Amino acid sequence: MNDLTHRLAGLDWARIEADLEANGAAASGQLLTPAECAALADLYGQDRFRSRVVMARHGFGRGEYQYFANPLPPPVAALRAGLYARLLGVANGWAARLGTPPFPPDHAAFLAACHAAGQARPTPLLLTYGPGDYNCLHQDLYGPLTFPLQAAFLLSVPGEDFTGGAFVLVEQRPRMQSRAEVVPLRQGEAVIFAVHHRPVTGQRGPYRVAMRHGVSRIHSGRRMTLGIILHDAA
Repeated sequence: MNDLTHRLAGLDWARIEADLEANGAAASGQLLTPAECAALADLYGQDRFRSRVVMARHGFGRGEYQYFANPLPPPVAALRAGLYARLLGVANGWAARLGTPPFPPDHAAFLAACHAAGQARPTPLLLTYGPGDYNCLHQDLYGPLTFPLQAAFLLSVPGEDFTGGAFVLVEQRPRMQSRAEVVPLRQGEAVIFAVHHRPVTGQRGPYRVAMRHGVSRIHSGRRMTLGIILHDAA
């Protein structure tokens, strides 16, 4: 995992942080190799998961996903800890502007707080979509403790493995119409984005802007995604 950690550290974090501040979302730049993407996608048929969700049964859209069980696969655990460390400054900056408590200094301490609050189930997941599938706009909230940022890694090759299936983020500011943001991704790249809200500065100071995310309809092929959520679930 040292190479993956090194590549994560080498991303353009100044640009990522600026995009997060401006839009609530940022493309990471290339991180996972094609071989790593294939290996992660191949986990979907293995006995590595705690639960499976067929989205149409719950009105979530179409497609399905599975939540990993503990212990997490090493690349998933490395990405989770590494992303927390890199995003902690943004998260604590947002918390200060919104008047909420800061987050612990490392991911292990944050997970300990989650577990103490009754949130002990791991949330990283693999999602698979086929033709006609989509993911409705939603927020990944699993209990009272929520880290404000998460990531979704595209494991498939757009235009080759699938067509359609764009990542969509929608922002709703008070007394304004919703604004949609589409983040194009390459295989092995992540979109890092706000989980449920982010601070925006207005004439009277910072205020919360609600964010929701989803995936547009798949036209052909199969799209696979690794979701890295940093808080655990109740």
